Amino acid sequence: LRVQNGKLYLAAFSAVLGPLSFGFVLGYSSPVIPELRNINDPKLRLDSSQASWFGSVVTLGAAAGGILGGYLVDKAGRKLSLMLCSIPYVFGFMVIISAQNVWMLYFGRVLTGLASGITSLVVPVYISEVSHPKVRGMLGSCVQLMVVAGILGAYVAGIILKWRWLAVLCSVPSCIMLLFMSFMPETPRFLLSQSKHSEAMASLCFLRGPHVDHAWECRQIEASVQEEGLNLSEFKNPSVYKPLLIGMALMFFQQVTGINAVMFYAETIFEDANFKDSRMASVVVGSVQVCFTAVAALITDRTGRKVLLYISGIIMALSTALFGLYFKLIVPDQNNSSNPDVWYILNSASPGAESGISWLAVVSLGVFVAGFALGWGPIPWLVISEIFPLKSKGISSGVCVLTNWVLAFLITKEFNDFIGFLTSYGTFWLFSAFCCLSVIFTVFYVPETKGQTLEQIEAHFRRS
Repeated sequence: LRVQNGKLYLAAFSAVLGPLSFGFVLGYSSPVIPELRNINDPKLRLDSSQASWFGSVVTLGAAAGGILGGYLVDKAGRKLSLMLCSIPYVFGFMVIISAQNVWMLYFGRVLTGLASGITSLVVPVYISEVSHPKVRGMLGSCVQLMVVAGILGAYVAGIILKWRWLAVLCSVPSCIMLLFMSFMPETPRFLLSQSKHSEAMASLCFLRGPHVDHAWECRQIEASVQEEGLNLSEFKNPSVYKPLLIGMALMFFQQVTGINAVMFYAETIFEDANFKDSRMASVVVGSVQVCFTAVAALITDRTGRKVLLYISGIIMALSTALFGLYFKLIVPDQNNSSNPDVWYILNSASPGAESGISWLAVVSLGVFVAGFALGWGPIPWLVISEIFPLKSKGISSGVCVLTNWVLAFLITKEFNDFIGFLTSYGTFWLFSAFCCLSVIFTVFYVPETKGQTLEQIEAHFRRS
């Protein structure tokens, strides 16, 4: 099959404008919170607790979006679901732009979070179903690449733009996605599941070009979609529950490796390392994420998914262990501290202790972010878009997205409680242990999907 068809890449680009919007949503809070904490209007000024909620309430909206997306992707289809999710993106940012009080800010963040949850489910499904196996890994990894590009874009734009104008900019990618997706086809697998054979052939013609045997690919897909709809009793079937458990475990390990906790305190770490402009430091971190996610996208179809997960897990295990060592060295008597806040821990360190080894924290942060971007950032989303059978794709993807966002919320909100219970270095060493467990899990349970069609992956689970 000839896969170098420009229209396939155009369809993928149209879809990943959704993750770009998602990235802008995640990155929006970082430059905006300092501005809103010092704003003159008392109705919009955020205190520490409100700032924490402004940053984390997105994850609650995204968890709800995962549930809604699981329903929409099967009922409305992949294309229409993507077009519909642009509405809460735009409306959410409009609410933020017109906000008169803190509750309007929260509501706008929840709406953009809802759209983000739908996006994080639907886009990987759409891309995996329109792609040829030879480029599916690259195109699937572009989902995470566009997320981190959106985060970086929000960081950079936040240096220049005030918070209302930044919200205007953040709403633009979703508007472009709505326009582009209106000209893109629905996925052939979904169309054939709805018995729309002629539309599926037209979709394949658009995606593969005119010089390909569309009838052969259509027959391959039809063989796997002729089964009846999903009943809950079928979750007793290993071909349904095994990929679901693998997907949930991937989402679990992606969060408990500590990415949100590390990123949450990145600004603190840079300030203690005497970086004059912590905003520029955030831009540097975002740039590292983009670069290494791009590397992962380029090599995942050559190296395979599992190799990248191995490398990523080992790098993160070492860097979080070094983080723990950093905190252990600067505050050797933290067990006697009653205050678990990281700001307090760093400020109560022995005079000059943290400045002498601040390089250790900065190096650990950079290595951790690079390691995460290389594997555990993009690959879990790619794998869950590939391993679920068509009949359970909506509900299984929804459960995985819900798992991811609930864990993201809990770890971000409860990080200080972890530090109070385990100490700061103990918490990071716990993250390091989870990184090691993620590698062991990958070895024994994650299937290698490189170069296989979605139908072959389904057949693998049916045989097992």
